[in-house]
Amino acid sequence: MRNASEIIEQYLKNILMQSPNGIIEIQRNELADQFQCVPSQINYVISTRFTLEKGYIVESKRGGGGYIRIQKVELSSQGAILDHIFRTITAQIDQTASEGLVYQLLEGGLITDREAKLIKAAVSRDVLLFKLPQRDEVRARLLKAMLISLLGK
Repeated sequence: MRNASEIIEQYLKNILMQSPNGIIEIQRNELADQFQCVPSQINYVISTRFTLEKGYIVESKRGGGGYIRIQKVELSSQGAILDHIFRTITAQIDQTASEGLVYQLLEGGLITDREAKLIKAAVSRDVLLFKLPQRDEVRARLLKAMLISLLGK
């Protein structure tokens, strides 16, 4: 059985897919009531499952009619894809951010499952046995080179 975070994540992704403009606005308390959970559970799902690395922009407005806006970043053109890679992978990238980017490219159908597994294995902290920050620098160079080679066609 799936846990509450997975159910909430899937619900949000479904309504996001049905949105004509790829943007949804939700009220945290209403969503918490709907799923019979605490509002912090909604915050957790949004902050861990809807990150920029995974292809989402999240804005929140606090206070009386506050809301959370989630927007899916669409990588529809070659230029947009490469631009997103260069914005996400700077001089350094940690393992979590690199896995998020790979996940986003896999979800978007831009890389195969096999390519994703190979990339994740190559940039893993278990393979890159350097001390920080050198490990994140090497990971960034490797990841950028692999993705440009795969996607820069």
